[in-house]
Amino acid sequence: MPSPFASIASLLLSVALLQSANGLFSSLLGVRLGIDPEFSASTAGLVLSGYFVGLVLGCLICGRIIERVGHVRAFAALVSIVSATAVGHAFAVEPVYWFVLRVMFGFCMAGVYMVAESWMNGAASNATRGALLSIYMVVQYGAMGAGQFLLNLADPASFVLYGVASILFSLALVPLTLARSAASGEVAPSALGFVALYRISPLGIVGSFGSGMLAGAVFATASVYATTIGMEVSQVAIFVSAGILGGLVMQWPLGKLSDLFDRRTVLTASLFAAAALGAVLAFVPGLGFWPFVILAGAYGGVAVTLYSIAVAHANDHIDAADLVAASAGLLLAYSLGAVIGPIAATNAMGLVGPWGFYGFGTAVALAVGLFAVWRMTRRAAPEDQAPFVAMPRTSPVVSELDPRAEAPGEDDATTSQTSPA
Repeated sequence: MPSPFASIASLLLSVALLQSANGLFSSLLGVRLGIDPEFSASTAGLVLSGYFVGLVLGCLICGRIIERVGHVRAFAALVSIVSATAVGHAFAVEPVYWFVLRVMFGFCMAGVYMVAESWMNGAASNATRGALLSIYMVVQYGAMGAGQFLLNLADPASFVLYGVASILFSLALVPLTLARSAASGEVAPSALGFVALYRISPLGIVGSFGSGMLAGAVFATASVYATTIGMEVSQVAIFVSAGILGGLVMQWPLGKLSDLFDRRTVLTASLFAAAALGAVLAFVPGLGFWPFVILAGAYGGVAVTLYSIAVAHANDHIDAADLVAASAGLLLAYSLGAVIGPIAATNAMGLVGPWGFYGFGTAVALAVGLFAVWRMTRRAAPEDQAPFVAMPRTSPVVSELDPRAEAPGEDDATTSQTSPA
């Protein structure tokens, strides 16, 4: 392994363990709430949205904690709390208690992402930045998708799966804390004001927010939906992993199209495609399990990729010096949408039945798509578009790995070569 990648091998192993545990744990909570007759789908959505509330708070606060105590000690403390909250869920299935735990969990995970991504920033050069970001994306999505299948190890109502998740979270401490050296960068996230950012790119803000609503529902409450319609635990694992891995697979083709054509056209077509897929999943009866899973994977893949396209579109109108700050603002827009998405999707299920899950997604995708069509009538497409880069929705620090945001004076000839797209 080349030295730039060898220097973060321990970090990537820690991230893989964290995300496999996170994939298991997120679906486990949804299944557990779904099989309990005392909890409605809307209650489950509210509880599970606590993760994104904590994520927003953590992105705003955790940077100060990391700068004060250092990367490795912050990582160890935050992952320890994450492991403790995983076990804590097993003590009582109570909505307020679980919501508080989910907020704590999301807060700590935001700090964990900041440590991981600032560590990679320190290890990255201009020539390796895009490649490191690509590897990070693959590790994240691959591990999270694989973690779904750990649901088959035991009964979701038992203590065992909570313990497995806690063990994996704890093991994630080992590779990073035993690493010989840490070339970590600074954590200095900032964000352009929402008003200023909206004036620069209205579609970037609205697209990121809409993507958060769609992807938040997919990531947080897909297991609740699957349990509600009667899927077995093994089927839930396949169904949820299809949406997650679809997000990894769809990044490249949609990103490539957005480089070749007007980015707004690709974003609009993707939104209408998500609406069409959602309508089929909601209203077409008699689909077999595997056709349903394939369509759900395509829907989830498009929903997840929308954020990267919206960020790329916004970056086409932003000075290179402001890309990191703008990306932080766009991530905040996404996160606010992700808080609302699970609550709205599960409330729709409570009002009209299970088909409301994808019906909600169809309505959101149509609304944002129509907004995109309107925006295309208000401003001409830029003459030059920067290369598409697939961006994780983790913390503002990851935007510093974006090859489009190179430091002044650095040779930018490698940008097009290192783009993950």
